[in-house]
Amino acid sequence: MSGTKGIRKYRNIVKVLAFLRRNNKVTYGVIAYLAALLLSAFVLVAYSPRSKVVGYADPLLPPSPQHLLGTDILGRELLVLLAESVINSTVIGLIAATIGTLAGSLIGFLSGYYGGKVDYVSRLFTDVFLSVPSLLFLILISSLVRAVTIVQMGLLIALFAWPWPARQVRAQALSLKEREFIYLSELSGESKLEIIIREMMPHMIPWMTANFVNAFISAILTEAELSILGLGPQTEMTLGMLLWWPLNNAAIYRGLWWWWAPPLIALIYLFFTLYVVQLGITEIINPRSRVV
Repeated sequence: MSGTKGIRKYRNIVKVLAFLRRNNKVTYGVIAYLAALLLSAFVLVAYSPRSKVVGYADPLLPPSPQHLLGTDILGRELLVLLAESVINSTVIGLIAATIGTLAGSLIGFLSGYYGGKVDYVSRLFTDVFLSVPSLLFLILISSLVRAVTIVQMGLLIALFAWPWPARQVRAQALSLKEREFIYLSELSGESKLEIIIREMMPHMIPWMTANFVNAFISAILTEAELSILGLGPQTEMTLGMLLWWPLNNAAIYRGLWWWWAPPLIALIYLFFTLYVVQLGITEIINPRSRVV
């Protein structure tokens, strides 16, 4: 009996994973993104750690067989810096998207299912965070911190990534808690937290996955925006910081295309692959949105 109940609880998750595997957009998007990560990891392993140290080579060398993407103003190998940037920006996106999605979803479930004072307090905080201009506060907070690390940047972006998931999950939780299977779970003696995690959350897995990808995209772009303003990680390289260096040194006007073009192309590439994944997940949630 318990085995049958366990299968019933988790069959929605298995179904979603099966749909994700069958959708070509999700598959191709994930493969393309993972290919960029694997290539970046290979570059970091293949090249000497000294290649990203100041003075490794002559500054501002154009691309050549010896320096595939050239060097920057400090004589660092741009190919290695780009590989490091892709990985670090991915870490920031993962931290922000994971915390934002899980925290927001949990708050939304608690608010919608518990109701009463819990709902009132959570809605109050959610509305406050939704009403403030997040980018402005991120700029203010980043400017007050002398040195932001990769993890700190991810946590900082996650601070404003939870309100939208909280509001939308709350609306679904209000509907789910009126379903018959929720009443049966309450009669069987399950606690409220168990009902939220085991009964309600699996029904929201497709939406949570879509929100995770959206938050992932938003986090990478937000980090780029902050870094271009000079508020990104100063001791570690990200795609935003790799764009800040040429912009700060007028690389466009000086014709140093190899300095700013690769990180810009990499940022567009990552955005495009994640966007393709998002389109695929949208088709899973709403098959009528499928075009091709």
